[in-house]
Amino acid sequence: MATILVVDDEMGIRELLSEILSDEGHVVDVAENAQHAREYRLQQTPDLVLLDIWMPDTDGVTLLKEWAAQGKLTMPVIMMSGHATIDTAVEATKIGALNFLEKPIALQKLLKAVEQGLAHGTAAPAAVAAAKPALSAGSSGVPIAAALPTASAFNASPGDAGAGSAGQSQAGQTASISFDIPLRDARDAFERAYFEYHLARENGSMTRVAEKTGLERTHLYRKLKQLGVDLGKNKNEV
Repeated sequence: MATILVVDDEMGIRELLSEILSDEGHVVDVAENAQHAREYRLQQTPDLVLLDIWMPDTDGVTLLKEWAAQGKLTMPVIMMSGHATIDTAVEATKIGALNFLEKPIALQKLLKAVEQGLAHGTAAPAAVAAAKPALSAGSSGVPIAAALPTASAFNASPGDAGAGSAGQSQAGQTASISFDIPLRDARDAFERAYFEYHLARENGSMTRVAEKTGLERTHLYRKLKQLGVDLGKNKNEV
């Protein structure tokens, strides 16, 4: 989960991007103009910024220059615009923008750009963390690395699980996902298996699946449709 700041003077764009990125599990903050974005940046550093170029008070490129000059451009920034020229996009990239999205923004392009931006922003901290002898412990006191499933667990088939309830639990929580595919495809495959598991377990009850997964029913329907999950054979409750 990452904190993403969306800076755009159009309310519809802010709301749409907030909804999409929230569904992806991110915390989304919004700013309706450059001044609000400045004030936000003084208080905290988001993991990623989606910055519109054409805004009424100060354009996004100028704000990007300010952050760069003040040493505040320490997070990945993705520029957005429906009217920018190639020269503008190139200029923003030279200043320090990581990517440029042309409006209207296609969903897959948005998600891919965000994924790449977040990966770029965490590359250096991840390298430092990998060099440390031990990782921080979670709330249970167990090291985080020990609590994460291994590649063999994800690739394990139900038949590989041990006997008894422990084996059944492991089979119910793993899926055959190849680690040789792009991250986005692997995540989609995991989420599809995750929701299909809960749909089968709850006999297709959307209410209970929503409760189990922690999603609102509207968001759940949208997510299932996006993943291509077949509701016809399982849906008992609307």
